[in-house]
Amino acid sequence: MKKLYFFILLSISAVSITFAQSVKGDRNGDGIVKILAIGNSFSEDAIENYLYDLATSTDKKTIIANLYIGGAPLSLHLKNVNEDANKYRYRKTGLDGKKNTTQDVSISHTLSDENWDYISFQQASPLSGKYDVIMESLPELVNYVREKVNPETQFVYHQTWAYQHDSDHKGFANYNRDQLTMYKAIAEVSKKVSKLDKFKYIIPAGTAIQNARTSSMGDTFTRDGYHLQLDYGRFTAACTWYEKIFGEDVRKNSYKPEKVTELQSKIAKEAAHKAVKKPYKVSKVKM
Repeated sequence: MKKLYFFILLSISAVSITFAQSVKGDRNGDGIVKILAIGNSFSEDAIENYLYDLATSTDKKTIIANLYIGGAPLSLHLKNVNEDANKYRYRKTGLDGKKNTTQDVSISHTLSDENWDYISFQQASPLSGKYDVIMESLPELVNYVREKVNPETQFVYHQTWAYQHDSDHKGFANYNRDQLTMYKAIAEVSKKVSKLDKFKYIIPAGTAIQNARTSSMGDTFTRDGYHLQLDYGRFTAACTWYEKIFGEDVRKNSYKPEKVTELQSKIAKEAAHKAVKKPYKVSKVKM
């Protein structure tokens, strides 16, 4: 009888552990990890393309959405919440992997659309290394969102990437048109933001891209000097999000986009893994 009782307890424990592992990252207990970015084209690059596939490949259910205004800085998001403005394209990838876009949506509407597990904030890329500018809007925006969502919802800060070394983006002048200067400023800002006690995680996509640039692929991770290359560039950012949100080594994830080579996939995953381990410092990728 004792042996039977022990076996039952052991079985229950095993099932409980398995269930907990299957929904890691789920803050609300419904088995679905729901992620919303209040963002722009940089959040489009990071989460709209391959994050769903990475999650699905390990049997995770996700809903991934982006509140999109191209080039939007935090100050514009704050203005929009204060005016309750219907200014966003709401791009939402559902459980079935299909993306639906709703035009002219407000932040307030979107916050109530789902019981979000994670909500992401980020600064527009030209200002992403300017802490004082970020702090003019971020605290008030965060406080607004916190009042609108459940206590279980966690906030993350999306650390964006530095421009390509020869980028012609006018915002590059803020960093003396030097990639390393820009990266260090972004890394320092995200490190300071991490100490505000407002955010569960920093998503170190910027460090992942900088890591990947040390590989044999070099400084090829953007398509126009600032937006990510559509395949391996975006995949690198998505790998970073996957490992940080789900707490699993992305190098063990078997998913690879069709247009990404085996080498590119290994570099992307290694760069992301190293970024999660060291989010504010460049780590070399020897591939």
